Order: sequence, then C-alpha cells, then structure tokens
Amino acid sequence: MSTPVMHAPSTETHATPYIEPWMSGTRSEVPAVGRAVLHALDLALDDLTKWTEGLTDLEVHTLPLGLPPVAFHLRHIARSIDRLLTYAEGNQLSSEQLRSLKAEHVGPEHDERETLAALLAEVEASFSSAAERVRVLATADLDTPRGVGRKQLPATLGGALVHVADHTQRHVGQAVTTAKVIKALRG
Repeated sequence: MSTPVMHAPSTETHATPYIEPWMSGTRSEVPAVGRAVLHALDLALDDLTKWTEGLTDLEVHTLPLGLPPVAFHLRHIARSIDRLLTYAEGNQLSSEQLRSLKAEHVGPEHDERETLAALLAEVEASFSSAAERVRVLATADLDTPRGVGRKQLPATLGGALVHVADHTQRHVGQAVTTAKVIKALRG
C-alpha cells in the first residue's frame, strides 16, 4: 500500500465555495415538496445568471447551429411557470396567458429589442411571484387531482408542483448549453 502524499497547506485565498440552494438550510418553513421547488428555482436563477454572463443582447437572440435562442428559453421559463401554477391551483389558462404563450416563439428578427437584462428580470419576477404561490400550494393535499390543458389530462397538485421544478431545469440546461455554444463559436 502506498503512503499518501502530504501537501503543504495553501496560502492562497479562496472564494467561498458555492453551496447549492437545497444544501443551504433555507426555506425550512416550507413543506418538503414546495421547498424543493423553490430551491430548484433558486438554482435555476443562479445558473442562468452565471452562464449568460458576458453574452450580448444580440447573441441571446441568435440560433447557433440551429438551436433555439437563449431568449426563447428565458421567456419560456418565466411564462411557463405561471401556466403550470395556474393548473396546480385548479384553474384554466386565461386568454392573456394563451397570448403570452404564443409570443414566446417570436423569431429573433422581431425580438432583438429584448435585452438580456430585461429577460433575466422577467425570469426573476416570475420566480418571485411563483414563490408565494408555491408556498400556499405546498401546504395543501398534494394528491388532489388536477386537470391540465384543454383536454384536462389527469395530474395531481404534487405532480404539477414537481413539474414546475423539472420543466424549469430542463430549459435552464438548454439555455446554458446554447450560451456555451455561442461563447465557443466566437472563435
């Protein structure tokens, strides 16, 4: 058996290591499922902020290698949470929510006026609004049946809440990947 190599203590100053929200001990007043959703939103905002840093307003609207633009994912994340929580609350989408859904898919030639800062602000505002709704919903019976969409597909309150987290993380991953591709293609 080999002897472990001993290293001298480092004299470098290190930044405080990042602690993911779910390990931060925060939001302990919220029941577990709601807390997990809120931590997923916290992590999403951290990742979106970190990985879009340095992108230009024009770059967030580009379609590198045919990928959907970062701007689409930011709009979709912000607006889909409102729709998913509407279903979780047992309601149907309003005409305004349906108009907003159609506006998410606007092409880059139409939405270049949207800055990265404005898109991130929309995400942050959406997460803030969602946090209050999640806190209320998380105290209800998570097995309560819910219908989703025009066809009223079967779901539960708990399923809808969990889907807020996993759907958000799915699109965060796509936005992060697209941001990395954009940065790599710069040359």
